[in-house]
Amino acid sequence: MLDYTRLAPGELADRAVVTVIFLRMNHRKPGPSPAFPEGAVLTQERLSLARYREIYNEIGGPWLWWLRRIMPDEMLARHLASPAVNIFLLRFNGELAGFFETDSSPWPDVNLNYFGLLPGMIGKGLGTALLAAAVDSVFSRGSLVRGMTVNTCNADHPRALPNYLAAGFREVRRVKETWDIPRRLGLTVPEHLRG
Repeated sequence: MLDYTRLAPGELADRAVVTVIFLRMNHRKPGPSPAFPEGAVLTQERLSLARYREIYNEIGGPWLWWLRRIMPDEMLARHLASPAVNIFLLRFNGELAGFFETDSSPWPDVNLNYFGLLPGMIGKGLGTALLAAAVDSVFSRGSLVRGMTVNTCNADHPRALPNYLAAGFREVRRVKETWDIPRRLGLTVPEHLRG
């Protein structure tokens, strides 16, 4: 883990034991991309630090997204300002529905850092099209892109891994990790992940 993830002396934490699955796609799956339902609009945006944290926390809260919650402001601001980082927001009928973030700093690979829908937007037919849009945003860069990577874990939505596989990603490896999540973040570790 990164240095900023270390607990302060005496800090209370909940332990999660998580299986992380690393995936890769070398070529976009052939055929047309799934269309968004009517009322869905995808835009690429640069977000303020506060807005990014708000979206990250709202979308990732149920799935134990915690690393960016504790990332120092200056480090996260540098990351968000990087030309290698692209953030796309999905709105559905005018409301924020989800987002994805890609990072080409491991060039010639591009990593899908984060991908998700707001809890109330799951099940509306948006996820498959949003994932296809993320893949298209990477492979539309041309032949210089070697591949696209992403990881998921058993803390994520149960449909995450099947959706990545259906989109054309293949599993590369699995790693068991132990996360000590600071209690001050207010996240609840599900029973099946408690270590």
